[in-house]
Amino acid sequence: MDFAYPRPQLQRSQWTSLNGPWRFRFDDECAFTIPAEIDGWPMQITVPYPPESRASGIADRGFHKACWYQREFDLEPGSDRVILRFGAVDYAARVWVNGRLVVTHEGGHTPFWADITHVLDASGRQTVTVRVEDDPHDLTKPRGKQDWQLEPHSIWYPRTTGIWQTVWLERVPRTYVEKIRWTPEVEGYAIKIEARVGGDAADDLAIEVELRHGERLLARDRYQVLEREVDREIVLSDPGIDDFRNELLWSPERPTLLDARLRLYRGNQLLDEFSSYTALRSVHILRDRFMLNGRPYTLRMVLDQGYWPDTLLAAPGDAALRRDVELAKAMGFNGVRKHQKIEDPRYLYWADRLGLLVWEEMPSAYRFTRTAIKRTVREWTEAIDRDYSHPCVIVWVPFNESWGVPELTAVRVQRHAVEALYHLTKTLDATRPVIGNDGWESSATDIIGIHDYDINTEHIRQRYGAEIAPEQLFDRRRPGGRILTLDGYPHRGQPIMLTEFGGIAFEKEPDPDVKRIWGYTVARSEEEFDRLYSQLLETVIHTALFSGFCYTQFADTFQEANGLLTADRKPKIPLERIAEVTKVSRTYIPGGV
Repeated sequence: MDFAYPRPQLQRSQWTSLNGPWRFRFDDECAFTIPAEIDGWPMQITVPYPPESRASGIADRGFHKACWYQREFDLEPGSDRVILRFGAVDYAARVWVNGRLVVTHEGGHTPFWADITHVLDASGRQTVTVRVEDDPHDLTKPRGKQDWQLEPHSIWYPRTTGIWQTVWLERVPRTYVEKIRWTPEVEGYAIKIEARVGGDAADDLAIEVELRHGERLLARDRYQVLEREVDREIVLSDPGIDDFRNELLWSPERPTLLDARLRLYRGNQLLDEFSSYTALRSVHILRDRFMLNGRPYTLRMVLDQGYWPDTLLAAPGDAALRRDVELAKAMGFNGVRKHQKIEDPRYLYWADRLGLLVWEEMPSAYRFTRTAIKRTVREWTEAIDRDYSHPCVIVWVPFNESWGVPELTAVRVQRHAVEALYHLTKTLDATRPVIGNDGWESSATDIIGIHDYDINTEHIRQRYGAEIAPEQLFDRRRPGGRILTLDGYPHRGQPIMLTEFGGIAFEKEPDPDVKRIWGYTVARSEEEFDRLYSQLLETVIHTALFSGFCYTQFADTFQEANGLLTADRKPKIPLERIAEVTKVSRTYIPGGV
């Protein structure tokens, strides 16, 4: 396992991974409530791989409502604090250290932590126990593509239970920086920083921020901490010349990151120090175009579900996450739509570092109830908070294809849910566009996303060609059998993007573990796959109505054999050929690509 520090935008030097072997057991009857009741540990699991996965050593994809984990670690108590952190645990977790409950958390895709300083054993030998409840039949929890049937069917895949991202410990001072957030302001050539101090209260605190571009010092400022917070704007020296100014702008073509070093002082005493990074990058909508750094930018994206054959939702390691970013770029895409998954922060780090745009989408619940909406709101809020500072994240998508809100055309309260999540997202982050419901039945949205899997390019031209007025499109066209906009929400000039299309299935090397393949269209040979992809991409790219597109999909995912890559990331046709087709230019749009 090659797991790097899991929280790259607040990276400390003193940390210890707890990935590796843990004791494990299922608890199908929910017979145990505290660690002391457990009468044995019949299995061992490799964390952070879920028990359904082969890499975990368990490989049990049956229905299990609850499970338990336990392991020891050596850590001597000291004068500092010790924080226990979990990247993600699906779905509801309770954590004990040395038999004492230290934290509970609900939500399968977002991090949580506990200060365990007060429960450490003086002997230096510590025990952590985790109980996870994850009812496989509960459709009111955000679960994304995790199937509720025993065998994966249609477009749903094996479940993920329990720990599926890194578990780690870190030592921090008694008073420390608990959280930071970066907001770029390209127009003012500035970076806003928000920081919060945790731990013991202390007087005369200040935070020093140092920003660098390579070896070049951009800023070194010191701000007083008031009420445990710093909220300041760092204005960079304006070079006055566009070429020089643009050197600092982040884009997929030139992913310029600004390295940051932050220090917390009490008077002249250094208390805390860590590294971070940010970028100068702006995204917004201007009329019918997506704008990156103030210029129209055509999005060429691929839908990425973030599954691996042996590890499921969990990444095999940091190298695998980096490789997925590199492969998307090698195929000519400038962005990915992470579909029904809040991805590991290390993926976002590599997207930041290597230059790949990311649409972040909330995993869906599949029943509409007050409980489902409360759970969605809570977890979505945590996801936005976690990923706000990543420059690669450019769009938020709280709902997809009316999943979890299936009666949008008839039930007003379901419309209210979509509208509420749209406005909540805009409140939590005023810097990025938001798609209320991607695919069809749009209401509150900054971009109208259309899902259309028709492989017939003549049909695509007839629906979306130059002779089709937008009002005719929204009044008459029904891709997927769904209306594109709800009554009362006419097209207001927002960008229109084809955010799902293609889905061409082709098995270059049949997978013995998959009983049947699934796709919207099936190609019988490499040549036919190449021809269908080429014809479809050429048609979509040259359709002026679209200001961006997202092809389905990046890699085969279990029974869905419609990836450009196989499940183990081998290209079905040469990468160079895919890139050649994906990057075909269309009529020049100023600032476009």
